[in-house]
Amino acid sequence: MTSTESSAPSLFEAPAALTSGGFGTLSVATILSDTAHRFPERTALIYGDSTVSYGDLWQQTLAYAGALRARGVRRGDRVAILIPNVPDFARAYYAILSLGAVVVPVHLLLKADEIAYVLRDSGSSLLIAAAPMLAEGGKAAALAQVPLVSVLIPDSMVEQIPVPRLEDEAKEAIPLERYESTNPLDAATILYTSGTTGRPKGAVGCHVSLIEQVHVTLIDLFNITADDVVFGGLPLFHTFGQTAVLNTAFRRGAAIILLPKFDPDEALALMVKHGATLFTAVPTMFIGMLEAATRTAERPPLRYGISGGASLPVAILERFASEFGARVHEGYGLTETSPIVSTNHQRDEPVAGTVGRPIWGVDVEIADADIDDRIEFLPQGELGEIVVRGHALFKGYLGRPEADAEAVVDGWFRTGDLGTKGADDRITIVDRKKDMIVRNGYNVYPREVEEVLARLEGVGSAAVFGVAHDKHGQEVAAAIVLAPGSSLTAEDVIAYTSERMAAYKFPRIVEFHAELPLGASGKVLKRELSAEYAQRISAEA
Repeated sequence: MTSTESSAPSLFEAPAALTSGGFGTLSVATILSDTAHRFPERTALIYGDSTVSYGDLWQQTLAYAGALRARGVRRGDRVAILIPNVPDFARAYYAILSLGAVVVPVHLLLKADEIAYVLRDSGSSLLIAAAPMLAEGGKAAALAQVPLVSVLIPDSMVEQIPVPRLEDEAKEAIPLERYESTNPLDAATILYTSGTTGRPKGAVGCHVSLIEQVHVTLIDLFNITADDVVFGGLPLFHTFGQTAVLNTAFRRGAAIILLPKFDPDEALALMVKHGATLFTAVPTMFIGMLEAATRTAERPPLRYGISGGASLPVAILERFASEFGARVHEGYGLTETSPIVSTNHQRDEPVAGTVGRPIWGVDVEIADADIDDRIEFLPQGELGEIVVRGHALFKGYLGRPEADAEAVVDGWFRTGDLGTKGADDRITIVDRKKDMIVRNGYNVYPREVEEVLARLEGVGSAAVFGVAHDKHGQEVAAAIVLAPGSSLTAEDVIAYTSERMAAYKFPRIVEFHAELPLGASGKVLKRELSAEYAQRISAEA
């Protein structure tokens, strides 16, 4: 044996290059950085009457990153942001990623206690809150003992609101020269998502999963160009807005119309004014746009619409296509899948009622929903639980190994959704295995609402469940058994919960029962409550 041969690694002793993370790097920050270098003069963001070019946005981002670095933010640190759909969301989002840190976007409708929970659970070292969010954000930062810095406080309000302004610190700081390198599998985001029990869990997304979603979208799904103008009304704190709007449009060099709070009349006016060509939204937004269309004859030059977040009624899909002259492509995804799993591709004729075919590199199958400890696939066309594997999967739930083990079985992510897969690979969502409620595209945990109700004096027991709603997709309903002698009213319950929970979480429907339907194990049968409610409403109609 020659010396060269003797130095070759054994097949049974894999060299480090085969088993380590390697030397490759990848960062979501590249999405903005690269486009800014290629198209510095192109418009990145349209906000009100102002625009921001890609070149200016990147320079501003580097200045924000310099200010955060001066505050001690380093690789792997978690930084929470509580910012609506304004240019500062993009600046803060990419500044954090540029430092190799992890972004923790916070839901804008959360109350102080809920925000504080996210800050503590994520281990955030800093909260960046926009001025309109400081009432709840400031309380939350104090509760969690997390430093607070602001954006968007007007000069005239500085003395009344003594919170450090990131804009001021960015002017004084040394800008970051270039974004920090990160391993493709490093954490990029922590998004808090719903479940069926307990409090929200932080789903950790990595750079490669988020970027691959963007590239698959641009290569296979939709022919987005640098000349497109994308409606940006989807909340950017949500995975759908971040991936399907912000990162995808920025990767291509398209412009985004930002709208901090969705109002259908304002949205339609902005889309007409700025020539929007893509409308990416949740079903409630499609419904709102149809309502707005009855009040004006003006229409934007839409090429197509993309719907996700919840099932879009076929009638709404067809009405929108007719009214706006734009086909609607419905898709399916979850926070844990970065988010897109399947969609009706632009190259195909959309099939109403389906969520299309799996995207490239993501496998979708139907498994027996009643078997928890292993994956058993069902024959084609049979109803079962949708399971997913591929590049889209998240890194896991932060600090929740038991939740990881429950969610990912035999390498497949169990979505908790029931559906079918046809011979043409098209997927149809039939129902939800989990009790999760989706209202206006936002996920609601029944258990979380029930815990709040349990603290209300006069409530004996309560069960929270979802009921179908024409406008919101689902509405949150509560069935309550009163404690002896209680005189609580539905108005009392709604007032109590609305003060303690985000607006999309508290129940609008409150009914009182002598007892709750229970199964053999003593578990409340929420499906019976939902079916009973639907039957009664149908009879009254």
